Amino acid sequence: MGAIRSQRHRFAIPDDVHYINCAYMAPLSHDVSEAVARGARLKQQPWDYRPADFFSITEDFRSRAARLAGVPADCVAVVPSASYALAIAAANLSLAKGQKIVTLADQFPSNVYAWQELARTCGGEVVQVQRPSQDSWTDAVLDAIGQDTGIVALPNCHWADGRVVDLVAVGEKCRAMGAALVLDLTQSLGAMPIDFAAVRPDFAVAACYKWLMGPYGIGMLYVDPKHHAGRPIEHNWINRAGSEDFSRLVDYRDDFQPGARRFDMGEKSNPPLLMGAGAAIDFLLEFGVDAIAGTLADSTEAIAAEARELGLLAAPVGNRAAHFLALEFPDGVPDGLTETLAANHVFVSLRGASLRVTPHLYNSDADREALIGSLRACLG
Repeated sequence: MGAIRSQRHRFAIPDDVHYINCAYMAPLSHDVSEAVARGARLKQQPWDYRPADFFSITEDFRSRAARLAGVPADCVAVVPSASYALAIAAANLSLAKGQKIVTLADQFPSNVYAWQELARTCGGEVVQVQRPSQDSWTDAVLDAIGQDTGIVALPNCHWADGRVVDLVAVGEKCRAMGAALVLDLTQSLGAMPIDFAAVRPDFAVAACYKWLMGPYGIGMLYVDPKHHAGRPIEHNWINRAGSEDFSRLVDYRDDFQPGARRFDMGEKSNPPLLMGAGAAIDFLLEFGVDAIAGTLADSTEAIAAEARELGLLAAPVGNRAAHFLALEFPDGVPDGLTETLAANHVFVSLRGASLRVTPHLYNSDADREALIGSLRACLG
């Protein structure tokens, strides 16, 4: 499978801007921006927006998200954020007094706060697993899961250093110990293949504004079928059964729309967000996640090879996600590094003591050259 050629022409990125920071926020492609605008224009003439459109636009997004993840559409809920989805998970998982919730050390806070609150409420404990130096997280996570583990809440790769967790192995250990598995895939879905049938999470969320290449304020939540009769965290009208018939909305119903739809956010029928996020997923489906992952692996490895010549360190592919590169400075991060890079129109993120470099299909060789050239100048 050959590398995908640069798709920069499909984005509004000037030639002299070197944006290698998809883990921060993906730029919207021309197609996505137009889809957002087209969705917004629907409200200019609301008399043409039919009751059926409240459902069809939502289902179009749901089906695209399900196709990308390789799961049934009935297992996908439409959510506004990772934190909203994780609140759903916390509301639908039990934790006995004294049980533990396993997370990674320095995990992104959206996948920590909900578990801290649940632990306080139930008398449980949040355990933050430490990663051995230069190793992946997997062995440390597996060692932390035991008979007293109630929930394991993880990403596929750490948001700061990109090092991976073997979710298939973790899923097997969770099932053996009777623990639930909750995933935040915001930093991986769309750029890193995941086999939901092999991992078998209880819940898994991905916000759309990073590697799903979409707008802010929308995401997808996978809900395992065993939780489809669970408790939503809000009760809006459109998630109830029979809500397609606007003439009978006050015939209040106790039953819900099928599958994971009971967990959909209120006012989900938001055309700008749904149509923009759907167009972004179409872009990813055009190439396929496997091909995207392979292309991004080539990009990060090329950057890592040149960075090594400057004395910088990086975890090898295998320990890190292929789309994620954290460059480490043995002598410490130079003062004003990111400001100097930004002055050269090179945009990356500093996370702890590492420079997080996360390219996508809109990047080119010129972006890599600008980054390495700027780093060489900063390091003297």
